[in-house]
Amino acid sequence: MASKRVARLNEQLKRELSELIRTQVRDRRVGVVTVTAVEMASDLGSARVFVRIIGDEAEFKETLAGLEAAAPFLRGLLGRILHIRRIPELRFREDRSMEHARRIEQLLSEVDVPEEETVEVDAETPPESSE
Repeated sequence: MASKRVARLNEQLKRELSELIRTQVRDRRVGVVTVTAVEMASDLGSARVFVRIIGDEAEFKETLAGLEAAAPFLRGLLGRILHIRRIPELRFREDRSMEHARRIEQLLSEVDVPEEETVEVDAETPPESSE
């Protein structure tokens, strides 16, 4: 039962944080941010927030610094919205799932699959039975 609760809270935090970052965070360092996932600890004391940011590494670091600075503000807003006893500490992390997916796709495209001999089946001849 606890895992269902954590999964529900993860989704709710993801939705609320996406909206709050878009509408309430006024830090100039924070640009366009997409919250891709939230992983809350089992004790509900902390949450890793995975974000995707369009831009280069310098822009990413600047945006991440802005999000870290806005974390206490976001926790306060979440406290007013969510009806849970303790609002988790927010830790922002880069979502690298797209890079991992591209790397896997690249590796799969590099795999040399030998062409197997194709066996043509005559449509009028029934397959032989092994009786």
